[in-house]
Amino acid sequence: MNLLHIIGSVSPEGGGPVEGILRQYAASKDQIHWEVASCDTPESEYLTKFPLPVHALGIRRARSFSPRARFLTHYRHTPRFIPWLQENIYRFDAVIINGLWNYTTYASSYVLSKRNVPYFVFTHGMLDPWFRQAYPLKDRIAKQAFWWFNEGPLLSRANAVLFTCEEERRLASARYLGYQRYKEAVVGYGTTEPPPASREQITALHAHIPGLKARRFLLFLSRIHQKKGCDMLVEAFARIAHVYTDLDLVIAGPDEEGAIPALQKRAKELGIQSRIYWPGMISGEAKWGALREAEAFILPSHSENFGIVVAEAMACATPVLITDKVNIWREVKSGNSGLVETDTIDGTIRLMQRWLALSKETQSEMRTAARKGYENHFRMEIATQKLLQIVRMTKHGRERPAG
Repeated sequence: MNLLHIIGSVSPEGGGPVEGILRQYAASKDQIHWEVASCDTPESEYLTKFPLPVHALGIRRARSFSPRARFLTHYRHTPRFIPWLQENIYRFDAVIINGLWNYTTYASSYVLSKRNVPYFVFTHGMLDPWFRQAYPLKDRIAKQAFWWFNEGPLLSRANAVLFTCEEERRLASARYLGYQRYKEAVVGYGTTEPPPASREQITALHAHIPGLKARRFLLFLSRIHQKKGCDMLVEAFARIAHVYTDLDLVIAGPDEEGAIPALQKRAKELGIQSRIYWPGMISGEAKWGALREAEAFILPSHSENFGIVVAEAMACATPVLITDKVNIWREVKSGNSGLVETDTIDGTIRLMQRWLALSKETQSEMRTAARKGYENHFRMEIATQKLLQIVRMTKHGRERPAG
């Protein structure tokens, strides 16, 4: 089969959706020919390292501060996307649209409504109710309008709207007025087998974060974003740092919103600036070294539709300390793969304290359980085969649900 992924950008800073495409490709490249259409500009440096064929259909825009120009840039508008889809869509057996609320969904809805090509939509947590709490005006007015005129019809005509877990599907229900009827499918998600542990991974980690040396550390590895709870993480670490003087904290990831300076300022006020490392985005051997060397992985997120990096940590036999807003928390808790608390400062403090209070033997048992939890729930090979089964059933004659 020939399948097309549509996504706003394949930049590695895009986090889970981009990583998911890479993992699906790795799990099925012997069976499926994958291509990607995105709004990236062809000059983007990260395209050279992307293993799938990418049709980068974005355009360079002159820098402008006008409201219209800023909206078009944020919305990822590009006049090349619709013509490319119209000319090439016939080459594909099915299309998978990743994410909502950007120009790719408008272009997809416009073209696919006029073509008899099966398509599926991965919402990637973008229907989570947290966004209404965090951005009430934007969510209730702007997104409701987009839902009426584009996203709602797109989902209602899809062969299936795909969710990574049952919790994500449950939270997505009845968010907006109109277009509530669409076919749902929970296909799972996860990651592929990480590379074997090696000395090179540890060397790469210490080269990337020289100050760590042989220090114990907790690892946060995700986007530096309001919904990830980084502010709570700094506050909580300050509350336990004076007790556990041999423990440091690594907060790694791309900073889309320029939040790090304020977080660093707060860490300085709390007297823990020397105990927190801010290496930016880490990848490759340094990333796997960090995941393997960490005492535990911590993600005090307010909203997380899945969290591929949680599955990656578990695959490395590293226990995960997460909140009950990370949608796979039930699988983590039931399998004793880590600890779960509420998405508050007190909850984040309890995550750290509970982990550090465990005996070495119990921590070792939890590492074994984390690895088993990955094998039981989060192997991307299994999730990808379920996705491909749904696509093949559609391709072999199942009709698209009525909108």
